[in-house]
Amino acid sequence: MANMLATLKTKRTKIWVGAVTLLLVFYLVVSFQRSVLLMSDPNPVAKAIGVAYLVLPAIGAWALVRELLFGARTERMAKILEAEGGLPEDNLPRTPAGRIIRAAADLEFEKYRTETEAAPEDWRSWFRLSCAYDAAGDRKRARASMRDAERLFRAKAPAA
Repeated sequence: MANMLATLKTKRTKIWVGAVTLLLVFYLVVSFQRSVLLMSDPNPVAKAIGVAYLVLPAIGAWALVRELLFGARTERMAKILEAEGGLPEDNLPRTPAGRIIRAAADLEFEKYRTETEAAPEDWRSWFRLSCAYDAAGDRKRARASMRDAERLFRAKAPAA
């Protein structure tokens, strides 16, 4: 039983991603079904709403696939960096509540920004810069940097 709890704890994120994915797929199927029902209605306004409503499952499916691939590639990059010993260490000082102290994160950020400027075509530097942005609390730039890392990784990674 303790072994199962330990496994659940280590796989918690994947379990939540799976649960949210299943809920989104359920929503997309119901959305698609409702749009088909509206399109089969004789009322032209209902048909137009059905056609417009059909766009939601298409956008949702695209976003779901895009985010799942992004997560899988990010995990793959992290495993490669971990094997190479290139992951940034999480040794920044924290407040009693567990938040990273912003000034320390900003100092650490400069190191990774300089590394990325020196090697802009290296996905590893962009990955580390993304981690530094995240530690500094800038989630938008962290995600953009990780997307850059992913783009470079896909361009240079051997087929697996």
